[in-house]
This record gives sequence, C-alpha cells and structure tokens, in this order.
Amino acid sequence: MSKEIISVKNLKYVYKSPTGDKVALDDVNLKINAGEFVAIIGTNGSGKSTLAKHFNALLIPTEGKIFVDGADTSDEKNFLRIRQNVGMVFQNPDNEIVAAIVEDDVAFGPENLGAAPEEIRRRVDSALEVVNMSEYKKFSPAKLSGGQKQRIAIAGVLAMRTKIIVFDEPTAMLDPQGRREILNTVKKLHAEGLTIIYITHFPEEAAQAEKIIVMDAGKIIDAGTPEKIFSDAKKIRRLGLEIPAAVELANRLRRKGFKLPEKILTGEELAKSLTNLKRI
Repeated sequence: MSKEIISVKNLKYVYKSPTGDKVALDDVNLKINAGEFVAIIGTNGSGKSTLAKHFNALLIPTEGKIFVDGADTSDEKNFLRIRQNVGMVFQNPDNEIVAAIVEDDVAFGPENLGAAPEEIRRRVDSALEVVNMSEYKKFSPAKLSGGQKQRIAIAGVLAMRTKIIVFDEPTAMLDPQGRREILNTVKKLHAEGLTIIYITHFPEEAAQAEKIIVMDAGKIIDAGTPEKIFSDAKKIRRLGLEIPAAVELANRLRRKGFKLPEKILTGEELAKSLTNLKRI
C-alpha cells in the first residue's frame, strides 16, 4: 500500500483586501499518495492554483491543516524541508529562469541549499539528462523554445531532489509541440516514481493522470479516475469544462450505433479501437 505523502484537512483560505475578503478555498479535504499522478481541473477562479501554492507553503491555511510528508505547512520550522520536498513549475518559463546559461540555471537551487560543488555537478547532469536537455547545457535559455525552457525549469526542480512536483498549468503558454514535450516529460517523471500534481485546463492532459480532482468555487466537487470523471459529459460541461476530444468522438460514434470500448480517453486509444470497429 502506498504511503500518504500529502494530507489536506478542512482547508480554508481567504484572500484579504481593502474591498472585501474572498474565500478562495472552502473546506477542502484531500489525500495524495507517494508516487501518484493527480490532475486538478476547474475553471478560472475555482481555487486550483491557490490550492497548489499551499502544497509547498507559499500560502498558509486560514483554517485547517496541510501535512507534506508528515510536516505541518503552517509551522515555519518546516518551510525549508517542505520546499525541498515540493518543487513548483509555473505557467511562464521565462519567469523561472534566473541565469544566462542553462547549466547555471539548473544549478541555482542546489547551490542555495548548500550542496557541495561535485554534488551540484552530478545533480545538474542527471537532471538535464532526465528532461533530454543535456546537449543544451551550455546554451543561453534565450535561444530555446518555450517547451525547452519549461524543461529547463523542470530540471531545476529535479536538481533539488524533490519528492513531489506541482505543475501549475505548465503548458498554458506553449504551442502544441511544447505541450507534448512537457507532458511526455511529466509521464516519464511519474514512471520513475515521483509524485505529480498537475493543474491544467486541457482535458487531454488531465486524462493522462491516475486520478482527477474537479474543483469549483473553492471546493472539491468530484474525484476519481479519468474514466469516471469524463463519463458524465453533461456534468463536466455544466461546470464550464470540456471532455477530451477522443471521448467526445467515441461517444458520438456509440450514439450512431458503433460498438466501442468504454475506456477510451486518448486519440491513440480511439485510433486503435477504430481499426477493429464493428457495427452493432
């Protein structure tokens, strides 16, 4: 049985402002096991990014508790440990790059943690190899594509030896090729045992996860496998969300009388099923 690595208990978060307080998260309860790949979906303002920033103590609960690998995120003494365990990758890779050379950027995190020079070298080389960017280590990040820059940001997180990576809409500013690069990297990291929390508004990306959490108005309103979540297309659309294109097409074909497996989430699965398509 997998170990629980994140526990969220009765979490409430209120943004304070002179014009009035706004409840961004309201009684959120959640458990994530080590090695899980969890996607979080919801419309803008649903609270998913606010939740993400609680996982590494960028935000502290107004009420309730979050424990990361047993450490209470509300306790300042745990901040360093938590931020070493939980890496964050955000939307815009240009905002995450701090150095003029790729390998120096990846080295920034472990240097600040006080790692020895030889250990930093090992970590940088290993992290760049994982994200398939070793050949670019002497490049200027300014010469890289958006997808490549985002992979450098991921390498910087890996070099800190994190156990968990939280991706907050990492492909929102990328073209389709860049999105594929990042999603392939994420799936590779998950296969190697890292815990992945992936926030996205792309349903095809969410469908790659083991579990999907659906948020609306600061609450978790549903959770389950991608098959379960996307099986109720009407409910998903009522929330202002979309289902994967392959799911939609498969549903239309079934309504036309074609016999297709119930578990179709990706274009690849649909294409494979269509090769053996039979009419009822």
